[in-house]
Amino acid sequence: MPDSVPSIDPLAEIVTLLQPRAPFAKVVQGAGDWRVRREASGHVSHWLILTGEVSLTIDNRPPITLRKGDFVLAPASFGYTISNPDLPPSNPLRSLPQPQPDGSYRLGRPDGPPEVQMLVGHCVFGAPDAALLVSLLPEIVIVNGQDRLAALANLVSDECRANRPAREVILERLLEVLFIEALRATPQTAAPGLIQGLADPRLAPALRAIHADPARSWTIARLAQTANLSRSPFCARFHRVIGVPPMEYLLNWRMTLAKDLLHKGRTSITEIATSVGYGSPSAFSTAFTRHQGMPPGKFAMGMVRAG
Repeated sequence: MPDSVPSIDPLAEIVTLLQPRAPFAKVVQGAGDWRVRREASGHVSHWLILTGEVSLTIDNRPPITLRKGDFVLAPASFGYTISNPDLPPSNPLRSLPQPQPDGSYRLGRPDGPPEVQMLVGHCVFGAPDAALLVSLLPEIVIVNGQDRLAALANLVSDECRANRPAREVILERLLEVLFIEALRATPQTAAPGLIQGLADPRLAPALRAIHADPARSWTIARLAQTANLSRSPFCARFHRVIGVPPMEYLLNWRMTLAKDLLHKGRTSITEIATSVGYGSPSAFSTAFTRHQGMPPGKFAMGMVRAG
């Protein structure tokens, strides 16, 4: 019989560790002909269509038509072009958003009612291991017509336009909820990664077990038992669906937790070693150095200087 799995949500845990913040979000209106081009900036971009429709072309991907209620989140860095859907691709037009008195921005024709309104923004991650955590998420998330998502994004839009007390704190919390809601609404046809794994009835228990007890002496056999599979089918399925072998996923998660504890600076190396499954500080230090390219003490000092 498979081991019992404590109740834990790996997706929420990863998003919490990512520490998403929303330094920039704005309402953009468009009318007539307009096109905006943005190069890859290292920021995580998101778009929510409030009214109308637009054409979005992310580098090396076919154009996407986005309509009212559609939401796009790109955790990785992409260049992209967004325009009114009737503008021919051959048209070289480039537009600059013009600020409006109400705090929104205008594209295309400056007067008359807008044909499209959208919430556009980016977020940043405060986690010391954000790149690894983001790699567990889909490369791009496209959610069509989810009412809950639209309601959350409208709250973000309203907060962006107002100048209320604690505005940044509210935006940060709303963004975290919006991020989780978008990810869990991701279709099961998404690229390999954590979302796909959590949608798999055999792999989800193994993922939850790893996240619930990362310090446990996990083996392929024990994880396979949790998934109610034999070893070889479990390994093949895990690698195909998650994108990495199970023991590599376990190691990456342990190192992510260790980095978070080192970043916070309130836990000794011995305590960290125990909490992430190593029998001694020296064994942990060897594994951390091999994974990160520097010993944990040096990593912690670097985080202190960076802070």
